[in-house]
Amino acid sequence: MTENFWQGKRVIVTGGAGFLGSFVIEKLNQRGVTDIFIPRIENYNLTERSDIQRMLDDALSGNFDPKNLVIIHLAANVGGIGANLEHPAEFFYDNLMMGVELMHQSWKRGVGKFTAIGTVCAYPKFTPVPFKEDDLWIGYPEETNAPYGLAKKMMLVQSQAYRDQYGFNSIFVLPVNLYGPRDNFNPKSSHVIPALIRKAIEAQESGAKEIIAWGDGSPTREFLYVEDAAEGILTATEFYNSSDPVNLGSGNEISIKDLTEMIIRMVGFEGKLVWDTTKPNGQPRRGLDVSRAKERFGWSAQVGFEEGMQRTIAWFKANRDKIR
Repeated sequence: MTENFWQGKRVIVTGGAGFLGSFVIEKLNQRGVTDIFIPRIENYNLTERSDIQRMLDDALSGNFDPKNLVIIHLAANVGGIGANLEHPAEFFYDNLMMGVELMHQSWKRGVGKFTAIGTVCAYPKFTPVPFKEDDLWIGYPEETNAPYGLAKKMMLVQSQAYRDQYGFNSIFVLPVNLYGPRDNFNPKSSHVIPALIRKAIEAQESGAKEIIAWGDGSPTREFLYVEDAAEGILTATEFYNSSDPVNLGSGNEISIKDLTEMIIRMVGFEGKLVWDTTKPNGQPRRGLDVSRAKERFGWSAQVGFEEGMQRTIAWFKANRDKIR
């Protein structure tokens, strides 16, 4: 069934040159997909309607049947708490315009399948844990990342509206925080796992006496290994045809304190861990109910957290010379 889905398909992967995108491309290749179009930011600014139209013109060249075009929209302007606090307007505008216009133009062209990637930041700040998809609208998101989370969440509203009115086949999946090899390890914009890995390794090598971490360590997070996320996105694209949102997660909740201590242990840092409680914690708890993905299209995470972390640390150590 999988082979039949991808046969004769051309696939646009926005953000295909990024962290998650690189794994999605690999897994498409493993499925025998060779006709892949990756719109690069140098060539197409996907916040501009004219660039989106030109990109679709290019992707549909040679009188290609748009019904056989699949769009996987991964591209996002994204960052950690610090970046969200500094650039809330950009994160709102860029993500909203990219998503809304791309889906609209895709519908106008008659694109066969559109997979929209949401974010766990779309959930309300005080969602009961584990987060169930039906709770997406019970409150306002955590303030530090609300502009980003709400901009991405509009694609869910759009997916449902366009399915209801036009029968447009789009889906909306919500991956939890991702981690893994090839992640962004830039200290200015990285998320918690790569930031902590880099900090711990550099502290250990420099003989530092302590590591300073943001907040008080009490918030919990759930993390999904990037390869599992890529597999979940493609499995949903193949088998899922509904605009009900679907969580993609590991089902394992861990406190930032336990996570930080785990990374320190794994890299061998022997100094002291100090919490800077003047810095924000972010959302208090985050853990997903992952049963819908299993029920609707038979997907669940495969890579254990310890194993995924070992692979991520090993990749950083092997590639750090190339990392800015």
